[in-house]
Amino acid sequence: MTGKIIKGIAGFYYVHGADGHLYECKAKGSFRKDGIKPLVGDNVEITVLDEEKRLGNIDRIVPRENELIRPASANINQVLVVFAAANPTPNYNLLDRFLIYMERKGIPVRIGFNKCDLITEKEQEIIREIYAPAGYPVHFFSVKEKRGLDELKEIFRSKTTALAGPSGVGKSSLINFMCPEAEMETGEISRKIQRGKHTTRHAELFVAEETTYLMDTPGFSTLYLNEILPKELWEYFPEMEQFERECRFTGCSHMEEPDCGVKEAVNCGKISRQRYESYRMLYAELSEVKRY
Repeated sequence: MTGKIIKGIAGFYYVHGADGHLYECKAKGSFRKDGIKPLVGDNVEITVLDEEKRLGNIDRIVPRENELIRPASANINQVLVVFAAANPTPNYNLLDRFLIYMERKGIPVRIGFNKCDLITEKEQEIIREIYAPAGYPVHFFSVKEKRGLDELKEIFRSKTTALAGPSGVGKSSLINFMCPEAEMETGEISRKIQRGKHTTRHAELFVAEETTYLMDTPGFSTLYLNEILPKELWEYFPEMEQFERECRFTGCSHMEEPDCGVKEAVNCGKISRQRYESYRMLYAELSEVKRY
């Protein structure tokens, strides 16, 4: 039988089978021997060992479309980075770090702001204008007020979407709305492993519709990008590309050089100053990294 791993914990993998049932599986020893670890989001082939207790073995992992280290997961079609529009105020530098991380992985990203009822339409437009030049779609919604959720439902349809962002911004609330059986699934897994429900510590998939999955991920408060060289950083700010060729100096860092096309675009309002300041902060941070 085929299926998809929706959760992995303590050596057990919970597979949403093609028949709609949840199976508790162990991975064959050959995976460990070959240095392969099953990941949440993996499409797998399983052998059912006990139909009544729904126990099985994972026999094969279908080749992955992509793989993430943070959160540890595979076969993600898109990411919705979720922040609160207010309470707390969005940390745009942290948001930009995550956008860079996904740019490196080549995974499409959307930005979502929950609690949109706490800010004005004018404030929403200001936020949209920060990310419009970079081409990132921005969505405003309120789980509490049930606003903007139908739009998200269409965006999620027939895809595996990872929800990422800091703790306490409403990722789990959004999943509970989109996946009414999420609480039941969590409860069933908790009974199987004889543990209580807890704050998300690992990536976990929930089934919204037959081919629609939402991934809850642990909240993050920081994200280091130390593997990026300072001179490469501008490549992860898509809005800079068209202006970089207007720089006077080849290899311009877009920091202190004169006649910089990127800085001119910032001054003309073609690139968000908020994004540029984020770039400067990251550039300075990466310049301090010791490389061997």
